[in-house]
Amino acid sequence: QVQLVESGGGLVQAGGSLNLSCTTSGFFFTINDMAWYRQAPGKQREWVATISTLKTTNYLDSVKGRFTISRDNAKNTVYLQMNSLKPEDTAVYYCKPLRADSWGQGTQVTVSS
Repeated sequence: QVQLVESGGGLVQAGGSLNLSCTTSGFFFTINDMAWYRQAPGKQREWVATISTLKTTNYLDSVKGRFTISRDNAKNTVYLQMNSLKPEDTAVYYCKPLRADSWGQGTQVTVSS
């Protein structure tokens, strides 16, 4: 059973930083590409970033240069370092194996202007 536990969200002022973590279990983490998604109030969930098993990364254009996705295979954990946060980054953030339809509870990120 896939389990995904996101943490690290909170309230931060514009320009601030947060580092999200996603601890996983129930699947073979090291052979799965991992992704972060977010859902803002009243909007559809959108993809934010992906990290492959070879640690190749891809980002949503609006977060390029500000967000960094990384993974620790020894800890079955994926991270999202978010810098220079903007109010439009406010959303619930989720991680998941890229090709699996499993979702955790997410972690709320709120950026005040």
